[in-house]
Amino acid sequence: MSKPAPIYVIDRKTGEQFEEAVLGEKWIRWAYQNSNSSFLEKILFRSSFISKLMGAWYSSPLSKGKIAPTIAELSIDESEFLDSTDSYATFNDFFIRHLKDDARPYSDKAEDIVSPADGRTLVFPKLDENTFVPVKGFPFSIKTMLPGVYERFTNGALAIVRLCPADYHRYHFPCAGTITDTRDIEGALHSVNPIALGAGPDVFGDNKRTYTMIETENAGTMCFIEVGAFGVGSIVNTKTNGTVAKMEEKGYFKFGGSTVVVVFEPGKIEFSEDLVKNSAAGKETLLKVGETLARVVG
Repeated sequence: MSKPAPIYVIDRKTGEQFEEAVLGEKWIRWAYQNSNSSFLEKILFRSSFISKLMGAWYSSPLSKGKIAPTIAELSIDESEFLDSTDSYATFNDFFIRHLKDDARPYSDKAEDIVSPADGRTLVFPKLDENTFVPVKGFPFSIKTMLPGVYERFTNGALAIVRLCPADYHRYHFPCAGTITDTRDIEGALHSVNPIALGAGPDVFGDNKRTYTMIETENAGTMCFIEVGAFGVGSIVNTKTNGTVAKMEEKGYFKFGGSTVVVVFEPGKIEFSEDLVKNSAAGKETLLKVGETLARVVG
């Protein structure tokens, strides 16, 4: 059997390409790329039982011993932590950690839209009506992702920020505005890893997710979507109504892989040039929350 193709990501700060370390890669490939694994896929990813069981364990004191090995394995920078590593009572306490105030600087210019999360980012400057294609040959649609509200975003712009276990798992508002609506949608818990995306499940239209409509100050209406994934105990939104400020915390994901998607109306924003270039080449770009994602047009 040939060696699986590695997943490469571009580090925005250095411009260098690196190979992503995938926790549980063998199991993800077995579930999504093995022709005999359909039953396993159904049990693991279309039922929340396993993820809830994992979430309960990671929220128990029994999981504390996993913190130090995870930090070492994933080379996580402890100097960014607001609290000391030994202060976390459970793995989920560590996973949803707060960072020091100066750990994620950002532009306060009103025209700058910033990344809502730490993660590997793909951008789509203009949707093909309602369609976007993160992996060649497998199109996804905002019609299934955003039932009932997708029409206003037809031919709009979309960004996907994919979080991995190594990342800071709190997410923030990319610009100022006012929350006008929010909705929770139950669904499956497929992995959001590119291995799974390339296998064909409708991750964005099938997975558990929450969307929030925000009337922004300068960029029209934006939709902010949290997509749950395998191993995610829950999506927890800490700000659900009223006015919001740029970089104000919106919420957090408990343990597991997960994704944030932001969608804009057509003609409102332009994504940063490097993100457009890398995405066109099929490469994700590693961003930190607060780094510039786009700018308002006009």
